[in-house]
Amino acid sequence: MGGGECRSNDYGAAAYWDSRYSSPSPSSTATTGGGGGAFFDWYQAYPALRPLLRARLPASSRVLMLGCGNSLLSEDMVKDGYEEVVNVDISSVVIEQMREKHMDVRDMSLFGDGTFDCVLDKGTLDAMMCGDDAPLGASKMLAEVARILRPGGIYMLITYGCPKERVQLLYQAGSHKKIELYIMPTPGYQLKWSKGVSLAQPIMEEVSLTVDGQLPPDYVLKDPESHFIYICKKPDAANEANSVVANEGETITSK
Repeated sequence: MGGGECRSNDYGAAAYWDSRYSSPSPSSTATTGGGGGAFFDWYQAYPALRPLLRARLPASSRVLMLGCGNSLLSEDMVKDGYEEVVNVDISSVVIEQMREKHMDVRDMSLFGDGTFDCVLDKGTLDAMMCGDDAPLGASKMLAEVARILRPGGIYMLITYGCPKERVQLLYQAGSHKKIELYIMPTPGYQLKWSKGVSLAQPIMEEVSLTVDGQLPPDYVLKDPESHFIYICKKPDAANEANSVVANEGETITSK
């Protein structure tokens, strides 16, 4: 899933992820785990995201990990002091591996309105954009995100989708009136740029969007495969909340 474009409709299907998580994981995974292979972090791992998360999110926040997969992100956050991270995923196989139930992120009525301080999405919207019902499915998911966020809460989206492909969709969700953008080169590019030496502080830059929510016309990406990180803040006014439908299942990682 590079450049914000979907490479396979399979990414939007639960069956694809059930099959993937039932099979041995690729050799590029970081840590061996049970029930089908190794743990794998899409896009960026916690050390790279930590500065932004720590700056925006108190350790006492209630966080929803949208499409947790078998990533170590939730575990690493708890080890670093975060008190409650709730994991949901469309794949019952991976959630069995993570030891709980499953949930379709288009339908999260198990959670009440305004119950989370933050929703973290590392590639889940990208996967939703690959489904057969991509526009509708993505809109349902974002409406649910808006509903379960408390007033003043944030939706943090880590994606390959550039502003042209994501900003309008985020605004259509109806509750995000302020969107900030950070751009982070991929881990491979960072290693190449640093001549093979791991950087103590990952490269991340804030980019001011134009009035119509796009990149400045003179902006040039250092890494064509960069990850875009959108921080969308829900207005403080409680009457801005959206509501939608739901399913079942959650896992909680807590101290």
